Amino acid sequence: MDPHTSPAPQDRDGSPAGGADRSAPLELVDFTVDLTAHEVLRQAQVLAALGPDWDPIEALRGEEAARALLYSGLDEEQQRVYDDLVAAGVLPRRGDGSAAA
Repeated sequence: MDPHTSPAPQDRDGSPAGGADRSAPLELVDFTVDLTAHEVLRQAQVLAALGPDWDPIEALRGEEAARALLYSGLDEEQQRVYDDLVAAGVLPRRGDGSAAA
C-alpha cells in the first residue's frame, strides 16, 4: 500500500462508505511546531536549578582536573593504550600528548 493513500472505508455491502470514493491519494499538510518559547522556558529552569552561585568556568576547571586525575599513574600498557587512543583521535590531546605520570 502506498503510504499516501488509505484503503477506502466500506459499508456492509462493500460499497464506498458514505458514497464517497476515498481511494484517492491523501494530500500532505504542512505541519510546523515552533518550540522557541518552550526552549527559553527550559533554559530558564535549568539556570534556576543551577542557582546563582554556579560558575561555569570553575565547573570546566573541575572537569579538566578530573580528566587529568583519571589518566594519571598509568602503567606501561595503559599508557600505550592511552597514546593509541589519542593518536586515533578517540581522546583529545592534552599538554604534551601523554598522560600525566
